[in-house]
Amino acid sequence: MKKLIVLFAMLVPAFSWSQCQSVRFAQVDWTDVQATTAVAAEILQRLDYQVQVDEMSVPQVYESLANGSADVFLGNWMPSMEPIIAPYQQQGRVTVLAENLNGAKYTLAVPDYVYQGGVRSFADLARFKDRFRGRIHGLEKGNDGNALLLQMIDKNDFGLAGFNLLQLPERLMLRQVERHIREQQWIAFLAWAPHPMNNQFNIKYLAGGDEYFGPNYGGATVHTNVRAGFAQDCPNVARLLNNLTFDLKMEGQMMDMILNQFVPADRAVRAWMHKNPQTVARWLNGVTTQAGQPANAEQLSAAMKLTIDH
Repeated sequence: MKKLIVLFAMLVPAFSWSQCQSVRFAQVDWTDVQATTAVAAEILQRLDYQVQVDEMSVPQVYESLANGSADVFLGNWMPSMEPIIAPYQQQGRVTVLAENLNGAKYTLAVPDYVYQGGVRSFADLARFKDRFRGRIHGLEKGNDGNALLLQMIDKNDFGLAGFNLLQLPERLMLRQVERHIREQQWIAFLAWAPHPMNNQFNIKYLAGGDEYFGPNYGGATVHTNVRAGFAQDCPNVARLLNNLTFDLKMEGQMMDMILNQFVPADRAVRAWMHKNPQTVARWLNGVTTQAGQPANAEQLSAAMKLTIDH
């Protein structure tokens, strides 16, 4: 019996013994994270992994990674999330695996006509409080950007005491932006790049928020986070996630399909990957299927074409 076990072990590639079979993604209700998570999920499913994607708030994301009920999060925007992730990193419960996007930005913005009207920095907001109706438009409850704005209001930084923060999901917030611009009303809101809003609306990012959102108008990088031990448990998936880097243009194209063309995220990323096989090949460099066979970019691209309309 022992000889049979040894013989079987010799016939099976060594790395297949240590491969996980499923991957659980945590996702927040932001179009960019929906797109990048959909890319990872579509690839992994075609490599024969079982994939689960659960949508939750930012605080829930980190609790899930920390307690092991989620494996991966592709939307760690830094430096705005620093106060949220730091305790988990210090405890060794959440790990930064890779940087997946450089050149992003995240801070407050206003329509161009508001900018031309005198609001060019955070310090200008209080002077026009009545024009803004005492409101700043944020994102969903628990959002890291909201937390920073609430700190400013509580501390009366930039004279913001008395302002109300409206906390809305991304799509509802953007509808408010669209309505205000259509009616030429004043609005200050959280904005970021990559995002189609930068082409859809004529907006300007505000200066002066460096202490909170970082320099260069909220210049940001986006990181891939994993639960403690994930890279050791799933080395092949970790290799894919290390390879999985994006740029502003590609994310903008995917997000435009999702937001403005109303294409479901899974179909949008399949269409994008079918048209960009060289990028898919780069992502698959050194990656195998769940069973340990080399990943084939051409086959995966062909599979994407077959499922674009499904």
